[in-house]
Amino acid sequence: MSKFMTVMMHTYRSKIKSKPFLITTLITIGLLFVITNMNEITKMFGEDEASKIGVIDRTGETLPALQTQLKQTNDDLKAEAFTKSESEAEKAVLDGKIEGLLILDKDASGIITGTYKAEDVTQQSLIADVELALQQIKNKSAAESIGLNQEQLAAIYSPVTFAKESLSDSAKSEEEAAQVYILVYVVLFFMYMAVMMYGSMIAVEVATEKSSRVMEILISSVSPVTQMFGKIFGIVLVALTQLALFIAGGFLAVKLNGQLSGSESIINELKLNEIPTSLIIYALVFFILGFFLYSTLFAMLGSLISRVEEVNNLMTPVVIVIVAAFMIAMFGRENPESGFVAAASYFPLFTPMLMLLRVGMLSLPVWEVALGISVLVGAIFLFAIIGARVYRGGVLMYGNAPSLKLFKQALLLSKQEKKNTTDI
Repeated sequence: MSKFMTVMMHTYRSKIKSKPFLITTLITIGLLFVITNMNEITKMFGEDEASKIGVIDRTGETLPALQTQLKQTNDDLKAEAFTKSESEAEKAVLDGKIEGLLILDKDASGIITGTYKAEDVTQQSLIADVELALQQIKNKSAAESIGLNQEQLAAIYSPVTFAKESLSDSAKSEEEAAQVYILVYVVLFFMYMAVMMYGSMIAVEVATEKSSRVMEILISSVSPVTQMFGKIFGIVLVALTQLALFIAGGFLAVKLNGQLSGSESIINELKLNEIPTSLIIYALVFFILGFFLYSTLFAMLGSLISRVEEVNNLMTPVVIVIVAAFMIAMFGRENPESGFVAAASYFPLFTPMLMLLRVGMLSLPVWEVALGISVLVGAIFLFAIIGARVYRGGVLMYGNAPSLKLFKQALLLSKQEKKNTTDI
């Protein structure tokens, strides 16, 4: 146990003291503060000037109504009459004096039409505001032509009353579903990023030691199995430390935004602080178990590699599986009751993401959750046993091109090394 702790703590301390860890952590937390408080930061540099478009009103009566509508929908967008020719207006657009040119006219049936001209039409938000304002003017004009008043027009365009009620007592409410949706999305994203970043870190760690021949010294004092699990647990501690710092930084950034803006923070608005404790526990359980599962695979594959440059080649199959699990989870967010998602959630490599998704989005019976956890734990033990044997032989293999055929060779070396140890 002392050797295991030595390997684990050495791995942990060396990683958290490394420059990449410190720089990545500080930059990420800094980005969280910047993104969360972007509105307040932009205010420090002064308010943006209102966008201005020129209008050539050939109807002679539409511009005032357009200005009124824009004031209601987007007060930062100003529409002003352009009294000069259309060619001069186009030149003003190209010179940057106005954002765009809107030409108002009527078709043969007397319906208002609009043509918007700009240097480019990529400002979709601005164009959408202008189009919406013209649509409202058109609707009002059409209603007046057939004798409808404002109240009748409002009644026509008012949204239908549509209530949603769950018949099952255990079903989640719409508010609870929204909270769970956000939590599941965040945890799935963190799980995906953690496995991709820290899993490859384990493989690189093993490959680095092999390439420097340090392994030959290590195996004389510490068994390969102890090394493998020591490294896995050490990297797990690194991952949990960094993720805890990210979560703490994000929480402080959100709280700071609430204080600076004077409004309720997103945590209170979405009532994320009311998420059931059981769901948070499930999220931690599946996150940690999933991380252990993939970490064992990455350590096993890393032992088959002689050079760090070969890591990506042998990691590709595992990465494809991780991406597939993430994509299925993204599909399952919109359709968690799908039979395909339910079946895939019992495949060990998909279980961490998909079972968490189903637990969060659905009211699953306890036996299904227990079965999912049991499948995952069983797979971890199986991969740990196989991985330990492959690792035992793999760390002694040098100069081989990365290939899945190396598994058999590593297992044979593992048996031979174990036999030699027994004979001694």
